[in-house]
Amino acid sequence: MLLPLPGRPRLGQAPLPALLLLLAVVVGPARPISFQLPGKARKCLREEIHRDTLVTGEYEIGAPPGSSTGPSANLKITDSAGHILYAKEDATKGKFAFTTEDYDMFEACFESKLPVGTGRMPDQLVILDMKHGVEAKNYEEIAKVEKLKPLEVELRRLEDLSESIVNDFAYMKKREEEMRDTNESTNTRVLYFSIFSMCCLIGLATWQVFYLRRFFKAKKLIE
Repeated sequence: MLLPLPGRPRLGQAPLPALLLLLAVVVGPARPISFQLPGKARKCLREEIHRDTLVTGEYEIGAPPGSSTGPSANLKITDSAGHILYAKEDATKGKFAFTTEDYDMFEACFESKLPVGTGRMPDQLVILDMKHGVEAKNYEEIAKVEKLKPLEVELRRLEDLSESIVNDFAYMKKREEEMRDTNESTNTRVLYFSIFSMCCLIGLATWQVFYLRRFFKAKKLIE
């Protein structure tokens, strides 16, 4: 009988530091998105987010290099129905936060207000750091409020991450069931339509045979 060596975990049992290291890799900080915004241009970023999800973000718009004026752009965040969740005119730097009410496609649009002019005007640099779900939670603040130890904070983060993964799988299962129901409904409708088409063709062929028979009888071509 083989016994595990002292100081080594059994097969299938990972030590807690390894789990915490895996957690740090999985829920590591997301990298912000940066892009150039030309004068009088409008650029939008879209993302699908689940319902009852906290969304936070930070943005910064840099002035064009060599420009005497500061940055000038408007920021608007909307859902697919056009409801405005956050709006800021002459945005330069700031933060926003909101909680989604339903699974939807959300859009963050930056619109430059700089005039195009006659010559080439340098573009504005836009930096957007948008987080949602586990990434959006401030665990440092939670630790201060609830007086949690660093290990307890990491366990809380792991618990939230596990819950988020479970919710994602539940949503995927629900979508799969909806798609399966749609496919079954479509197949049933196609079957009924095929049966109806065959009945129409058989009825048309039968009517054509009787019509031609009467026609030939009227012409005395057949008895």
